[in-house]
Amino acid sequence: MKIKDTNSLCPECGKPLKAEVYDEGGKVFIKKTCDEHGEFINTYWSDDEMYKRVISYEPSITHIENPSVDNFAKCPANCGLCSKHETSTVLGLIDVTNRCNLRCPVCFANAAASGRLYEPTQDEIRQMLRNLRNLKPNPCPAIQYAGGEPTVRKDIVELVEMAKEEGFTHVQIATNGIRLAKRENLAKELKEAGLNTVYLAFDGVTPEPYINNRGKDLLQFKLDAIENCRKVGLGVVLVPTLIKGVNDNQIGEIIKFAFDHSENIYGVNFQPVSFAGRTPSDQVEKQRITIPDFVKIIEEETDGQVKTTDFYPPSFVEPIANFIGALDGEKPRVTLNCHQHCGIATYIFRDKTEGQGKDKLIPITKFVDVEALTEKLDEYSERLMAGGFGIKKRVLASATKNIPSFVNLSETPEGLDIKKILFNVFAKRSYDALGDFSKDSMLISCMHFMDPFNFDEDRVKKCVIHYATPDGRIIPFCTMNSMYRESVEKEFSTPLKSKK
Repeated sequence: MKIKDTNSLCPECGKPLKAEVYDEGGKVFIKKTCDEHGEFINTYWSDDEMYKRVISYEPSITHIENPSVDNFAKCPANCGLCSKHETSTVLGLIDVTNRCNLRCPVCFANAAASGRLYEPTQDEIRQMLRNLRNLKPNPCPAIQYAGGEPTVRKDIVELVEMAKEEGFTHVQIATNGIRLAKRENLAKELKEAGLNTVYLAFDGVTPEPYINNRGKDLLQFKLDAIENCRKVGLGVVLVPTLIKGVNDNQIGEIIKFAFDHSENIYGVNFQPVSFAGRTPSDQVEKQRITIPDFVKIIEEETDGQVKTTDFYPPSFVEPIANFIGALDGEKPRVTLNCHQHCGIATYIFRDKTEGQGKDKLIPITKFVDVEALTEKLDEYSERLMAGGFGIKKRVLASATKNIPSFVNLSETPEGLDIKKILFNVFAKRSYDALGDFSKDSMLISCMHFMDPFNFDEDRVKKCVIHYATPDGRIIPFCTMNSMYRESVEKEFSTPLKSKK
């Protein structure tokens, strides 16, 4: 049965094509036909019921007031951002080099395979940072330096300082961790420069996934990098690239590892492999993992303690940002309004009271009625925006009385004062309260980036993760890696043989 019409890409030539998303046999597929290369049918989501459940959490629309390019071509043929884009930039990305100390077969950046050096100057990077901060009405609040491998740049510490100078409140680097493992002082230097998070590629707890995904056993480098970050109090998010038959059987062990190192590991963001790099295209369906596959594996590996229904798309938390913004009398500057099928997440707590080897995992949905809470926050936001005498005081009084009713104390993890945390977050807008919450929990998320096989224009328009490029454009993540990376790097690179 047809679900919708959209636009996609030919996986062979990259030409934009009309496409149909439909469900059949309990799964959701995307189908398109290229005049030259024929028909392509690929899995979009592997569970149609889950697809329908999350689609109800429709995100808001936040158009860019100062688009970078004119809207003269059909989406996605002129990304930049244009006026058709429906979200602000929540996380900006800048590739600071295409050099890398690895040759990973699953790298969507296709690092060091072009025979050319792409490495923007500091002046170019500063301008890209400013382009992200100059977006209206919402300046980009967070930046990630990526590549290639950003730590191979000798000035990476200076680049972190530069991002802070330009007003970014959150700065992170996406890294394989080798330099962090080998150079013990690097973590300290980066933290002192203002780095908030190390976004660490982490494919498993045994050597095998690294040998397959990265070409060599890197496990000890990962452990050493995490330890060096821990010594200086630098936060880490683990980023496993999931490939069916390679490391999908380690999802539960990776989560356990994160909890065992929770002193400085704050979350795990699983990323199913995207077939926009050098992964053989004829293995797409065999290796494809979709978001429903991911959450079903977690339910199985946790013996049902964490269920598929404990996960929600990022847009689910928009009512929280809207409520806090309404209390301050303004729209929220940043909200996670990406497409419902881009990602999924939940917070999980671990209760070790049952003894070694029998740790109990408790999702936040077990002790907080999150759906009722967000509905109530929407109601409060409407009252605040409608205004009236003493409305803020009256809403806060109501929130103080009613919010605790959404908490089931009998299921709350021991030592967690969730009522106090919720009150401090909503009533006081306290970032320290958010810290109190996150230190006892682990954010488990999955972001499924698109490739030409499952490319959906509807998702592109609602992308919130955008690359800044030296020519002034700001390009959605999945179009960058599916369409624009090669041309951008070619235009702003030099042949390797010309570099001394």
